[in-house]
Amino acid sequence: MKILVVDDHVLIREALRGLFKELKPDATVLEAPDAARTVQLLADQPDVALILLDLSLPDRDGFALLAEVRERYPGISVVAVSVKQKRANVLRALDRGALGFIPKSAGREVMMSALNLVFSGGVYVPPEILGSRKPVETEPSPRRRSAAAKPHASPADLGLTERQIDVLALMMQGKSNKAICRLLDLAEPTVKNHVTAILKALRVSNRTEAVLAASALGWEFNARRAGAD
Repeated sequence: MKILVVDDHVLIREALRGLFKELKPDATVLEAPDAARTVQLLADQPDVALILLDLSLPDRDGFALLAEVRERYPGISVVAVSVKQKRANVLRALDRGALGFIPKSAGREVMMSALNLVFSGGVYVPPEILGSRKPVETEPSPRRRSAAAKPHASPADLGLTERQIDVLALMMQGKSNKAICRLLDLAEPTVKNHVTAILKALRVSNRTEAVLAASALGWEFNARRAGAD
């Protein structure tokens, strides 16, 4: 497994290298101080599995680099790291395909837990960001309204089908509708219908908010399951 740490501060790169050596002793940890070196490394070694990307780089906007990497290398997982922990920045990173957002102010244990969650297929979002989530003003059914109010409501509590749970699991991995179609062997209109149902069940208006809502409910999906529609 290859992991790429992108940060312009050498001490931070060294600290993260040590952390990854604890979490994944057999991993090869690469380093890049800026966007230019990142692009060069990925061109030479496209089999990188995970990138820990600082959003504040000296030579390029980190969000733009994140979007480019996710477009050119959709198989590579990217976790954003930043000193700016505003909700808008978290949403922006998730919108561009990040599978997590870790504040640089996070302690070692928090960072290790966050990365373990990502390695297991989850999406890490700072708890304080999850706590500030504002639900979309809709009128769900009494059953869904009461279920949504429960901190540990299950997907079934919100009326999600098994196939919709499969779709949501892939959404939480940053997969596009086309990728979900391919992985689940579904037609694109069918996937769109499932996504619409998921947004309605979670009372959100877009995919990013759906990921935040599912994370806030503590839902973790390690792998998609096969099954009929």
